[in-house]
Amino acid sequence: MDDVQNVVVMGKSGAGKQPRVDFLIRRFNLKQLSTGDIFRHYLGLFKEFAYAGDLAAFYDSAANDFIPDAAIMEQLGIIGRPGADDIVLGLKATYYVNQGLFVPDRITNALFESAFRAMDFRGAVIDGFPRTREQAEFLLNLMQREGVKLDAVLLVENEDELIINRTLGRRICKSCGELFHMEFRPPPHERQNECLKKCDIVQRSDDNLESLKKRLSEFRTKTRPAIDYLREQGTPFFPVPGNLPNYSKEAVEASVCEVMGLAPSGAASI
Repeated sequence: MDDVQNVVVMGKSGAGKQPRVDFLIRRFNLKQLSTGDIFRHYLGLFKEFAYAGDLAAFYDSAANDFIPDAAIMEQLGIIGRPGADDIVLGLKATYYVNQGLFVPDRITNALFESAFRAMDFRGAVIDGFPRTREQAEFLLNLMQREGVKLDAVLLVENEDELIINRTLGRRICKSCGELFHMEFRPPPHERQNECLKKCDIVQRSDDNLESLKKRLSEFRTKTRPAIDYLREQGTPFFPVPGNLPNYSKEAVEASVCEVMGLAPSGAASI
């Protein structure tokens, strides 16, 4: 795999995607493009804008859509302001998130495209997108339009029961985001993390049985059709086991290299 431009990593929530993402970043000198980070970025931009009004004023219920962006900018007083488009995107995402509603594909697609454009549409390990068939169609059309390629999809496979057992033991450092597991990778009692602060270890609020079952169900009903569509379009797929007999950084790298036909780290490329 020479001249790798973009790779997508897919799999169930808790399947073990992040260690594979980390390897692909190191191996191909890419950057992670995560929908979670994208949403946090645009939600944060609008929060910093500190708008105190009712966001419903920007939504046309009859049309079931937002009023034109120019009208939103005019009401916000940001026409001609640098980053105005991003503030509008943040407003739209905030509108749904504040109501606890599912963010429609058209909004998620717009957020993703804006973030992907900032990378010149290349050099990404894409994580968390696409999650629906419509998003998958959008991604391939976007890449075709911009003249870039999707080199591969790494599909991390794992059983529901194993995912539930592992995820319930997952912990995260609030300071630097480093992941631990109470059984397989316990957090040390005293350590300095990448942020040079003492780790503040917590369990993610959505790492509970009810949320896990919901996410696994959504994978079957929403994300499987996206996977099927990408396969139908001829996208190279590489299924990789998320559960390894002996888990280690080296074992993760070896499993990815094996399925993708890559030389092991430190060896010449095949």
